[in-house]
This record gives sequence, C-alpha cells and structure tokens, in this order.
Amino acid sequence: MKLNINNLNNKSFWENANIEIPKYDIKKVRENTKENPAWIHFGAGNIFRGFLARISDSLLNDNLIDRGVIAVDTHSTGKTDDYDMLEKVYKPFDNLTLLALIKNNGDIDKKVIGSITDILHADFVNYYESLKKIFISNSLQIVSFTITEKGYSIKDLSEKDLNFENDISNIMAMITKLLFERYKNGAYPISMLSIDNCANNGDKLKEAIITIAGKWLKNGFVEEGFIKYLEDKNKVSFPLSMIDKITPRPSDIISAKLKELGLEGSETFKVGNNMTAFFVNAEVPEYLVIEDNFANGRPPFERAGVFMTDRITVQNSERMKVTVCLNPLHTALAIFGCLFNYNYIYEEMKNPLLKKLIEKLGYDEGMKVVVNPKIINPENFIKEVVEERFTNPFIPDSPQRIACDTSQKIPVRFGETLKSYIEKNLDTSNLIAIPITIAAWLRYLTGIDDNGNEMNISPDPMLKELQSHISKIKFKDIESVKNNLQPILSNKNIFLVD
Repeated sequence: MKLNINNLNNKSFWENANIEIPKYDIKKVRENTKENPAWIHFGAGNIFRGFLARISDSLLNDNLIDRGVIAVDTHSTGKTDDYDMLEKVYKPFDNLTLLALIKNNGDIDKKVIGSITDILHADFVNYYESLKKIFISNSLQIVSFTITEKGYSIKDLSEKDLNFENDISNIMAMITKLLFERYKNGAYPISMLSIDNCANNGDKLKEAIITIAGKWLKNGFVEEGFIKYLEDKNKVSFPLSMIDKITPRPSDIISAKLKELGLEGSETFKVGNNMTAFFVNAEVPEYLVIEDNFANGRPPFERAGVFMTDRITVQNSERMKVTVCLNPLHTALAIFGCLFNYNYIYEEMKNPLLKKLIEKLGYDEGMKVVVNPKIINPENFIKEVVEERFTNPFIPDSPQRIACDTSQKIPVRFGETLKSYIEKNLDTSNLIAIPITIAAWLRYLTGIDDNGNEMNISPDPMLKELQSHISKIKFKDIESVKNNLQPILSNKNIFLVD
C-alpha cells in the first residue's frame, strides 16, 4: 500500500496497521487554502513535517480551522537535486507525511499528517508568481520559518547583490521582496514567525529584513512607506518563539517496521547532505512557546498544545532550556562521550557516573540560578530530559554531532550560569560539574581520547586558536600545562567571565 490520498479510503488497512489517518476532507482543505491561504512556512524539513504540520493537522481534526499550511523548500545547492525534496519526499506521496512518535520503551504512535496543502520552492525563477500570489492575499496571517540560524544571515550580501531586480538567492532578500509585494498590493498586516532554535529569533528575522529594505531604500528600489510598514508592529509583527523537539534522521528500524506493515516506499534516501524519507520519526516530548503578537490573527495554537504567552515568558523559557535544563547536559555528554568513545547519547546514560554528572549540572548547580518561566516547571523539564529523552534508544544522537562548535555553545550553556553565580554572590568554589566539564573540553581539544589514542575533533570555528595553546600541553605531563590554559580560561568571549 502506498501512502496517498486515494489509498486513505482503504480505512481497514490503516486501522489494522494501527495508523491514525486524518478525519477531515483533505481535498476540501486544499481548495480552501488555495482560495484563501492563511499560513505559509519556509523550511520543509523534519521539524516542520513532524511538529508544525502536526499542529495544523490537530486543529483540522478538531474542526478548529479549515485551511492547512503551504510548505516552501529552501534547499539551494546550485545543482539539479535542488528539487529532490519536492520530487522525492512530497509529490510521490501527495504531500502526506507519516509521523512516528517513538517512546523510550519502543512503543510507536503512528499517524498520517494531511495538513500540508502544497509544496513550493524558494526559487524566484520558477516559483515567484506562485509565492507572490500567496503573499499579496489579504487572508495570509503567518509566514513562518525553520531555516536554521544561518538562514537569517545577510553577511554575504553586498550593495551590488541587493540590486532588487535580479534573481535573489539569499532567503532574507527573497522574503523582503515578497513583503514589498504585499505592501504594494494593499499593505495588509502579516506576522513573520521564526521558529528556529536561536534566542530572540523574531528580532533576528526583523533585523535582517529591515536592514535589506533600508539598503534598497538607499538605492532607490523601494519607498519610505515600505520601511514604515515593516516597522509598524500593527502591520508586520515578529513574535519570538522557543521550540524543543528532537526529530533526527529517519531510522532504519522505523523504515523496516513500516515495510513489514505493507507500506511501499519506506526506504530512506539522501537529499542534499541529509537522509530523509516519506516518514518522520521523532521523540514524544515537544515544546513550542510563542509570543502572542499576531498582526493579522492566528489559528488557536493553544488548542494544539502550544504555549501562547508574552515576550518575557518566551525569553525565560529559552533561557531555562539553553542555560540549565537541557543544552548544558547535552554538551557535557557530548564532550565525555567523545573522550570515552561512545557512539550514542543513550548509551552514555547507562554509565552511572555520567548520569550523576548531568544530574549535578541540572538539579544542583544550574537550579540555583535557573530562570523559571512559570509555564514550564524547570525540575520537571530536567527530569523528563534525564529519564525519558536522553535514555531513548530509538532517537539515536551521537556525541560527535553535538560536540560541533562547542566554543560557540559554552558562553550560553555554562558562561551564563557562571555569570549568574557571580552576580548573586554565590560561592563558585562549590561548583564541581561545570568545572570538570570545562576541564574535559580542554582535554578533548588535545585530540586524545581517554585511552591515550588519537581521536577526531568535531568542527569548531575557534579550533585553530584554541589548539595553538593546547598543543603546548603534553598528554599526562602535568608540568607542561604551565600558563598555557590562561589565554583560554580568561577569554570572556568563551566563558562570559574571566
């Protein structure tokens, strides 16, 4: 049986396979969305299919909305495989996705997501008119993004690049031009919602768009009114958000299980540099906190488990997660996992000393300075991380992947806590887990594992600078340390404190 709209009519197959299917009329929803689009999303990957589209699907199933979400793939490799996501993942399955939510005991909840009404590409040559038609529609409420933090960068754009008329390859320039089309065709209100995993994401999005628009104004491509439109929060709003859900690469275990059930095309394959499939496997826990600041209305997201709140609460939720309750624990396991030659995080959780380390990091040292967002209990959050999420063998994640760019992560994951200890006049000499994790990171930078063998070090933008100091230290030679660590440990760009 192939996953497509017509085969959903074979209800006995899906029931016997224990796969939940949409209760709503998918074709009708697609007609409604085409006539009056409400939500378009840029970034058609796993986190979108497995979380955001699921939110829309839940609201449709409960008859709370009558339109779905339009997806836009942003893959741009400059090669013929730019359209692989559309041609291999979406279109062969009528834009349907099978979501497999995997519990840490191995149980799987399976459901078909039918809320993605269309798939486009962020390619102005072939899709400009389609994107423009959606953007100038007064019914459009939300433009959302999961394009990773680097997607908001405009550093590669020069004045010459921003000539407005030529093909715009930078995603932020593309969005700015589409907003200019909306401004010219009625200046309708709109909400630009970043759901990427970075602090103050809405502010980053706004800054990029207004910077580009400002350069266009200077070059005479747009008018002053467009800038005022973008800066008017009643016309264009940029809500903040905090998202947390692990949606890793498709699992061969899930692929095999779906094949056993009789589902065709469940094989995994490569799109660009990533593995993908028609299904998405994900952990069950999920958190999405959004600033309730929508200029043109919104769906009732809270009815699908989203926390709708104020700006400060979003910021506090982000701070709770990245400085205490999740990210520091993850980084500690990544560092020690590399040193101890572990392949997966869940394997490390079987080591009582490593489990004790992250419990000390979270429950004790971090909890003394944690920011409580009130809507999520920090201790309950850590407990779920330690007992359910990190221990899940069916959501495999490698220490080596998480160890990438550690120098860029330490300021937020450990530096903020150290800074808070100093600001609150707490005794830093009582800290154990944070110092030993920092010490392990410095050991990791030598490129020698715990057995004294050479190991690969994950990419890091500061690696060359850091190793210029570390390389002077010899393995097991305490005397060689001397003052070689001083330039690193006194670097406030890494630790926020000396």
